[in-house]
Amino acid sequence: MAGAWGFALWPGLIKAAELIKFERRGCPWCKAWDKEIGPIYPKTDIGKRAPLRRVDLDAGLPPGLTFKRPIRYTPTFVLVEDGSELDRIEGYPGEDFFWGRAERLLERLPGSP
Repeated sequence: MAGAWGFALWPGLIKAAELIKFERRGCPWCKAWDKEIGPIYPKTDIGKRAPLRRVDLDAGLPPGLTFKRPIRYTPTFVLVEDGSELDRIEGYPGEDFFWGRAERLLERLPGSP
């Protein structure tokens, strides 16, 4: 039994959903998101189901991921499941916009009502 648990919990073997935030240094909208949403995101339903990973767009795309189209704008939030993009949010004009779109992203995750 212990062997089965060790296998099931081995990091990297199970790919969960994540929300990747592509950002650039000096991006004012990225900073606004960090101030307005960043502190509460991990406490929300989507934050728990799709933890945030930050990526500097100028450093290149993370290996092993498949995107539907190029990432050009910052911030861009990409919901990824099993290494593939499910959907994205481009830009950040404010909290209401983000949370409305985040709810729609959450619906894309397997097992969502």
